[in-house]
Amino acid sequence: MRIGYFLSCEEHGPRELVEQARIAQQAGIERLWISDHYHPWIDAQGQSPFVWSVIGAIAAAAPGMHVTTAVTCPTVRIHPAIVAQAAATSAVLLEGRFTLGVGSGEALNEHVLGDGWPEADVRLEMLEEAIDVIRGLWQGGQFSHYGVHYAVENARLYTLPPRAPEILVSGFGPKAVDLAARAGDGYVSTMPDKELLDRYRSGGGRGPAQAGTKVCWGPDERECVRTAHRLWPNEGLGGELAQILPQPAHFEQATQLVTEDMIAESVPCGPDVDGIAAAFQEFADAGFDELYVQQIGDRQAEFIELLGREIAPRFA
Repeated sequence: MRIGYFLSCEEHGPRELVEQARIAQQAGIERLWISDHYHPWIDAQGQSPFVWSVIGAIAAAAPGMHVTTAVTCPTVRIHPAIVAQAAATSAVLLEGRFTLGVGSGEALNEHVLGDGWPEADVRLEMLEEAIDVIRGLWQGGQFSHYGVHYAVENARLYTLPPRAPEILVSGFGPKAVDLAARAGDGYVSTMPDKELLDRYRSGGGRGPAQAGTKVCWGPDERECVRTAHRLWPNEGLGGELAQILPQPAHFEQATQLVTEDMIAESVPCGPDVDGIAAAFQEFADAGFDELYVQQIGDRQAEFIELLGREIAPRFA
């Protein structure tokens, strides 16, 4: 299982994200995930730069890195024809080392233009059609599409990479996993769920399976737990809340029910490198090909160097 670094656009500004990419490259880490949000989950996270600008800066500052969006929603806030152009340009800048991760999105980011937020089945239907639009535009030449949810008229992408990027599809339930197997070139998750990954494989999914996870590494375990709880209490929310709550304030209200102990159970915290590696091993045992790791809070450079020096080699 390959180990990469997870750049959090919810917690860091664009310059910090680019610097983290550069440090990761120096540490021998060759692959990055980067989140795509309009809002952070809660105000304490404090950031949300435009991901496509950050990717362009990474291409210049850390040439040779492979970048995957984790994940972009190409259905409501941004039309899939625009996502197709942004992703194609990113692939050119990164000299082909780009993967488009997509998902059905969250109301938190997608409601901002005043559009209605469809129910889950409709969101998945929209995502599958959006993937068709993106792939159609990547074929080159003039392209038109008149579908159930999207129209594209006489569009052509003039800036295209020699080979179209892979499209990986996020899935946290059976229907989304079936969509990933049917329409995606790979699968994305944030859980070491072997059952869902096996469903993806048995449904015909043969592409790479990527996952993301979080840690809060530092010398004081209790301090790390407090930091993780302060910045990412939403890690303790279950069910569909992450998809349907529309504002950071709503997440702050919901996370009042999340205790520090709950976060300590779900996020590896403190200096124990063996404990962190054991948490990563759960993803390897589930069958994931790649795992992307986000350090919560400060100590970004120190953790990235530790990840490259001591942890990633265990999974090489």
